[in-house]
Amino acid sequence: MLRIGIFGGGQLAQMLTQAALGLGLETAIFERSPDSPAGRLTQHEFVGPWDDAAALRRFAQCCDLVTLENEFVDAQILAQLEHMGMPVFPTAATVGVVQDKCTQKQRIAAAGLAVPPFRAVATPAEVLAAGTAFGWPLVLKARRNGYDGYGNATLRSPDELDAAWQRLAARGSPLLVEAWVPFVRELALMVVRGRDGALAAYPLVETVQREHICHIVRTPATLPPAAAEAATTLACSAIEAIEGVGVFGIELFELADGRILFNELAPRPHNSGHYTIEGCVTSQFENHLRAILGWPLGATDLRAPAVVMVNLLGQRNGPVAPDALRAALAIPGAHLHLYGKRESRLGRKMGHVTALGQGLAEAEEVALRAAALVEV
Repeated sequence: MLRIGIFGGGQLAQMLTQAALGLGLETAIFERSPDSPAGRLTQHEFVGPWDDAAALRRFAQCCDLVTLENEFVDAQILAQLEHMGMPVFPTAATVGVVQDKCTQKQRIAAAGLAVPPFRAVATPAEVLAAGTAFGWPLVLKARRNGYDGYGNATLRSPDELDAAWQRLAARGSPLLVEAWVPFVRELALMVVRGRDGALAAYPLVETVQREHICHIVRTPATLPPAAAEAATTLACSAIEAIEGVGVFGIELFELADGRILFNELAPRPHNSGHYTIEGCVTSQFENHLRAILGWPLGATDLRAPAVVMVNLLGQRNGPVAPDALRAALAIPGAHLHLYGKRESRLGRKMGHVTALGQGLAEAEEVALRAAALVEV
């Protein structure tokens, strides 16, 4: 039986493991702390620092192929596995480009794709110079290890620079600055690319953020067909530009004039693609496994005219009750997922709800009604 090694043990690794079981595969989880949601689902759990050479070797000996659920594992660690002869997808080269948001955007821009103006910055003075060049507001970002708004700061004027610089620089990552984009909507889509270069794109979605965290995903996004096609072409071209293998989440901006700009991408299954579990013929998790194994890709069509996913975000700090889902299970048509995180925190992603319908309003009403009854 083939065994897929996964760096990380959170909800994405958990859902990858669930998909792997249906394909007759095993997984091995390598997480930095014990009792991870994915680690509880496998007999092969490795706990410790990812850069521990002995632990890395033991992990590699247990696996036939390695992938990841987040981009926080350093590309050099993936390269060590490749030097041992272990297949790693996405490759160390791809992750090395993507996990630094500045080099990621440089690669995408070099491919001729539309991105907001950006530059690397090493001092506050360089941010001020960018403000002169781009205009204000600006967005200051950590180049590495930022997610869900952590590692970002919107600067409306030079007066806000010092506090933001101190907060973000303390994270230990170099920074970049981008022009603020006056978008009308945030869009996203999942693209899967096989080892043979075969590409498949999922439907374009609209994402609604709450405090920089994805709250609602509506599928399909209500764009004119030409604009949706342009967004899909841009996303597919971005994955080809980084020579990606596996499934990737691509975030986009829609501007008032109809143009689509690349925002950023993630080299892994993505929150904006969770709706695919019930909403599409093949989930993003199954297609990721198919792609990295070199197997035929699955169909990405919707199973209903409209699908809406609502994230279950932590409403308080404290333990999760064992019957947190009970009341929500009474809502017909609501597909509920909890991620097995023992502790809730304000704003933490604890699970999601998906609903299918004949229209977006119908599906969203069901998903929101069920989400309101989940006690996390």
